[in-house]
Amino acid sequence: MQVTVIGAGVVGLVCALELAERGVTVQVLERGEHLGSSSCSWFAGGMLAPWCELESAEPLIARLGGESIAWWQERFPGTLLNGSLVVAHGRDAGELTQFSRRTERFEWLDGAGIGALEPDLAGRFSRALYFRDEGHLDPRAALAALAHRLGERGVPVRFGVEASAVPLTGHRVVNCTGLAARDVLKDLRGVKGEMLLLRLREVSLSRPVRVLHPRIPLYIVPRADGLFMVGATMIESDQPTRITARSMLELLSAAYALHPAFGEAEIVEIGTGVRPAFPDHLPRIGWHGGTLYVNGLFRHGFLLAPALARRAAQILLEDRHFPEVMDEDPRERRLA
Repeated sequence: MQVTVIGAGVVGLVCALELAERGVTVQVLERGEHLGSSSCSWFAGGMLAPWCELESAEPLIARLGGESIAWWQERFPGTLLNGSLVVAHGRDAGELTQFSRRTERFEWLDGAGIGALEPDLAGRFSRALYFRDEGHLDPRAALAALAHRLGERGVPVRFGVEASAVPLTGHRVVNCTGLAARDVLKDLRGVKGEMLLLRLREVSLSRPVRVLHPRIPLYIVPRADGLFMVGATMIESDQPTRITARSMLELLSAAYALHPAFGEAEIVEIGTGVRPAFPDHLPRIGWHGGTLYVNGLFRHGFLLAPALARRAAQILLEDRHFPEVMDEDPRERRLA
């Protein structure tokens, strides 16, 4: 079997690698000129936090995400399983209790426990939730590692190529183009996320920290070389415009409130990405016109990609069928 995967974001690259590992001849076509040039994956947080996500996501997200963590550990050495820490300032303490009621697989920490995990946060919070089994990764390093693994297996990733210009006779096609698939997936919509990359060497964190707030909860994810990714805005928009002043203020304020040293941080990068989402915020795998579409991962791209890729491979190679859920088109199958 020969398969062409369209799209070199995290979903496309993971699907291509999953198929190649099963002995399939694969190629990847990407209209962008280089890795990350047309994908919201480049601006992702890279949190592998399925049980935290239960706060606002369906149980399906946690089940698929929990399945995916081992996949990343086996294929990307930069995958860190240091857990996730969820905190709230004194005035927002009630948010922490609400968060705990909607999530799973955590333990409560007191101030001493927080300081033992993150010494630079010692004395700053009195209570926290610690999700020990969660992890995180650097999305850009992970994408590069996936492309390298594909290269080692002889899988070409062709950049600057429109799929419509390439003859694909005899190929099965897997479309992983996100929002660009709206011409076929009519109920797909864009949800813009905004992020900052800050550099600060005076503060060290070993795991993502979520700071709860009634209006806009935020997260800070540590990366190498003193970098921190700050994000979590969700704006109903399919326009990848620059970050708004309001969002910039909120992101910087959250970082400063976590630790005042962030007031001296260097702003390295400002970025936005538009995530593809269906109305129910659940992913879908489905056939349309002979093409298998993998889409709608919303803000869970790195978390869900391996589990979805495994199912896509099973559909292609084993003719597996996953349960349909409320779809008018019988060819389109939604994971359940």
